[in-house]
Amino acid sequence: AGVTARPRPFRRPPPGDRGPASLGLSEMSMVLFASVVRVRDGLPLSASTDYEHNKGVQETKKYLKVLSKKLGHLPDRSTLRDVHYNIHFISSLGVGYMIICSENYPNVLAFCFLDELQREFITLYDTARINTVVRPYSFIEFDNFIQKTKQRFNNPRSLSTKINLADMQTEIKLRPAHQLTMFDVGTANGNVRLHSPPYKGIGESTSDKFHRNTMSKSAPT
Repeated sequence: AGVTARPRPFRRPPPGDRGPASLGLSEMSMVLFASVVRVRDGLPLSASTDYEHNKGVQETKKYLKVLSKKLGHLPDRSTLRDVHYNIHFISSLGVGYMIICSENYPNVLAFCFLDELQREFITLYDTARINTVVRPYSFIEFDNFIQKTKQRFNNPRSLSTKINLADMQTEIKLRPAHQLTMFDVGTANGNVRLHSPPYKGIGESTSDKFHRNTMSKSAPT
């Protein structure tokens, strides 16, 4: 759904680019969990090792699981903020890349993180193999890369010269992440209240369109 996100080649940021520290990254601002899933059915392909036993993170993972099964009907770059922590994801070439991070973790870093996962994953695994696996976590070895990337992105000093924030900031400004709501997701137990249509734009959420259409139909003539 939407415009397919394509991996971008790495380019070293020019001097003077804003670094992670200037974006407000702190010790309490971090990526908590990441996973790679197959878009057509939400099959988990790989995930970061889960050392996080925080109740809020575990609850947020329930919503991430619901979203993973709906990626084919959702915009290819989206954010959900209406839960304990933020969920960000991108999807491309039949694969979705999803993270849970703290509320104050900068959007630009979240999507740079997802972009790195995407570039590495499509380099290592071909589409035919991805489409034919039947067992969850068939690419569990990719968890090593996820963990290393997670550690880097949670450490501002290790990021300053290794990612190009300027490119991602420009891309997000031109094509912002679609803002999902709980109405888009449905409930955490999988009882979806709304089947989201294919993405058509960037300025209006699915629930906004639903409410606008409902109001227009019920308005007196």
